[in-house]
Amino acid sequence: MEETINLRELFAVLRKRLWLIVLITIIAATISGVISFFVLTPVYESKTQILVNQAKNDQQLYNTQTVQTNVQLINTYNDIITSPAILDKVVKELKMDKSAQSLSGQIQVTSAQDSQVAQIVVQDTSAKRAAQIANTTASVFQKQVPKLMNVDNVKVLSKATVGESASPVKPQPLLNIAIAVVVGLMVGIGLSFLLEYLDNTLKTEQDIENILDLPVIGVVTNIKDVPKPTNVSRPDVAARVPQRGETYGS
Repeated sequence: MEETINLRELFAVLRKRLWLIVLITIIAATISGVISFFVLTPVYESKTQILVNQAKNDQQLYNTQTVQTNVQLINTYNDIITSPAILDKVVKELKMDKSAQSLSGQIQVTSAQDSQVAQIVVQDTSAKRAAQIANTTASVFQKQVPKLMNVDNVKVLSKATVGESASPVKPQPLLNIAIAVVVGLMVGIGLSFLLEYLDNTLKTEQDIENILDLPVIGVVTNIKDVPKPTNVSRPDVAARVPQRGETYGS
């Protein structure tokens, strides 16, 4: 029974401060939408894929061990792609006003498990520039990796392209607004319970019964709540001042 009463009290608190919860949720969603649509700069993403194999001669054939070795070397190739040895030349070729270290923050090299294919992913505020960086990085890597390692078989599987209607990968306004709604609900509910906990005033007879554990036997109402008396006139009796020599009822 106690558990049911507590649940009822919880729902009563939520219903009492529903306006506060809704207000905070609307404010959070509005702020998130304004920031996502008008403040944050859109970021575009472009990808290119490369395939790297070890050097081989005419007598050497591919086998399972060779493929496994190539897969293990993918991590090494990933580090090479984002190293200054490659990115310095990319910056110089594209005439970019940034350092190789700054450019490496825009580039991510990934590869699927047990795959010899590496994917160069570039994010930039310009879709065209992101594609240029991805393609130039792959091209420079293809030229420079034979000098750095015993690799002579680097192929670009797919080049980065810019679509007619390229859409940014971030920010994602709808996702940000959904997160803001959830956060707003949590903050509103938490603030409602906090205000209820800090409110130690007595507002109803039920509050008095709960604190004193005594029944309420009387209530003193406010004066303004007492109905005013009304004057009722009798229509069958005419109020008339008697003249000299007349008596009431004559």
